[in-house]
Amino acid sequence: MAVSMLELVQVLSSFEPPRVDLRDAPWERFTDWSIAQGLAPLAAYNLEYRLANARVPEWVRDRLLSIYQGTANDNVMKLVNFKRAVDELEGRRVVLLGAATFAEVLYPHVAFRPVIDLRVFVPRGDVDAFANYLRRSEFRPDTASVDPHKADRILTDTRTFLFVHGALVGDLAEDEGLLTRATPLKVYGPSLRRLELEDALLLQALLLARVGFEVPFIELVDLRELVLGAPSMGGVYSRAPDVDTVLRRAKAWKGERGLYAALSLIERLFPHARDAAARLKPSLSLPVRELIDRVVVAPVADLERTHAFRGEEALRALLTG
Repeated sequence: MAVSMLELVQVLSSFEPPRVDLRDAPWERFTDWSIAQGLAPLAAYNLEYRLANARVPEWVRDRLLSIYQGTANDNVMKLVNFKRAVDELEGRRVVLLGAATFAEVLYPHVAFRPVIDLRVFVPRGDVDAFANYLRRSEFRPDTASVDPHKADRILTDTRTFLFVHGALVGDLAEDEGLLTRATPLKVYGPSLRRLELEDALLLQALLLARVGFEVPFIELVDLRELVLGAPSMGGVYSRAPDVDTVLRRAKAWKGERGLYAALSLIERLFPHARDAAARLKPSLSLPVRELIDRVVVAPVADLERTHAFRGEEALRALLTG
């Protein structure tokens, strides 16, 4: 029996892919899709080093491997340049978010997770000061670009976009809690930090929900590894998330619907993460659960979908309460 698109994605997005015969897989569709969805580098590694005898067309291997090599070089360039820009900054609180953090703490190799742009969180009153500080590293304001996550400042050095947030949750006390709980990220200098695991998981779910889950598939892989507690690593996120903490903060952030939708997606897409995701799901009324499952989870989990959601604003309102 031919391997389906979903089965192929599950195999090639795994850090421990099972050995299967992939000769009849939908390679024409998967190859272009994986590149657009940020999954190509991880898929390339799995095909080259974990599934060498899986009967995959040579052109697929060659194309994906070129993406892997390009991603490795691009990630290193961006992260080294960012380190140079901030490693002398002292006495500030700058939290590195998203791909730049995940590539190092969730993925066994930094090349597995493309770092397309950089995103940071600073105290609300430090946004302008931080943006001005980065001018010394050639980061300049970009007023033409639009960020779906509504960063307070968008900067670029012509090679990398840097999104600066002065608020994430929308509540001053909760945002301060994020900053206070964040732990040192000394490799980038004395002012840099990363979110606590529970905050990283919940914020990832919240950001996905805010854009109606119209995101590259790799961001769901990020969430999967946060839910599982980065079992392939051995670092700061390699532990089970505390359920009570996640649920309590989800309620305080008014993010229970978004968290429910995000975890339901993890359950559908990644069978080995179902139990871990189920433990973290908030309790919602049956009508709300059924509505989210029908209008959000089912369409997003359909990897054959070729069109965007209709009624995006209504969808976002549903997920963010």
